[in-house]
Amino acid sequence: MKFNCGITGHTGILGSEIIKNFPKVKFIKFNGDITKRHDIKNWINKNEISYIFHFAAIVPTRIVKEKFNYAYKVNYIGTKYLVDEILKSNKVKWFFYSSTSHVYNFSKKKITEKAKPNPISKYGFTKLKAEQYIQKKLSKKIPYCIARIFSFTHKKQSSDFVIPSIIKKIKGKNKNYVFDNTNHFRDFLDTKDISKAILTLYKNKSIGVYNIGSGKKISITYIINLISKKLKKNYIIKDKSKASTSLIADIKKIKKLKWKPTKKFENLIYSLI
Repeated sequence: MKFNCGITGHTGILGSEIIKNFPKVKFIKFNGDITKRHDIKNWINKNEISYIFHFAAIVPTRIVKEKFNYAYKVNYIGTKYLVDEILKSNKVKWFFYSSTSHVYNFSKKKITEKAKPNPISKYGFTKLKAEQYIQKKLSKKIPYCIARIFSFTHKKQSSDFVIPSIIKKIKGKNKNYVFDNTNHFRDFLDTKDISKAILTLYKNKSIGVYNIGSGKKISITYIINLISKKLKKNYIIKDKSKASTSLIADIKKIKKLKWKPTKKFENLIYSLI
C-alpha cells in the first residue's frame, strides 16, 4: 500500500528541498492559507494523506518582529488549526514539524534536546508555542516528530539572513567594509544534509524532539573572512570587545539513527558567492 505525504510550506526553501530530495515520495501540496481553518480542513478531507510535513512559517527574525501579529497567526495559530484538523480526520499516521534552534537560549556548551526552552527571539517564541500545542494535543494519539533545525543558508535566502547579508555587503562598491556585532558563533548546515536528516526521521518514523545541525562552531567573523578572501575584498571589524553568543547543536541523538553531516561549510559558502 502506497502512502501519500501532505506538505505545507512547499514553496519555501526547506519545503522545496524536501520535495526535490525525496523523489520516491508522493507529496500532496497544501496551496491554501494556513491561517484559514477551512482551507486546512478541505485539504485534509479531500485527500488521502497518511503523513504530514509542516514547514509553513514566517521565518526571518526581523519580519517576525515587525509583523508579529501576522507571524503569530501563521506560526502558531496555523499550526494549531492543522493539528486540530489532523485529530478530527483520523487519517494521519505520523506528523513532522519543522522547528528551530531559536527555541533555545544561548549556551557556551552544545545544546541537547533536554535543554529547557527559552526563546532567543520572537520567532523562537512562536515556534515554541506551536511545539507545545503539538505535544499537548498529539501525545498518545498520533506519533509526531519535532525537528529543531539550527542555522542554514541557501541561494534563495534574502538579505534578511546572516550569510546573504554579508555577501551582499562585501559585494558592494565600498573599498573597505565595516562590520559590527560579529562576535557570535552559530551552527550552519547545508540544506542537502538537512533534507537527509529529515528523510532519516521519516524512514524511522521517529518520535519526539531531535536537533538537526552540524554540531560545529562557526564564528560570524570567520564567515566574513572567508567571503572577503574569496572576493578579494577588505573589511574592518569594530566590535571584538562585545559579548559573545553561541548556539550550537548537540546531535548525538539523531546520529544514533545513522545520520551525520557530509557537506563542508566552506564549500557551501563558495557555492553561494
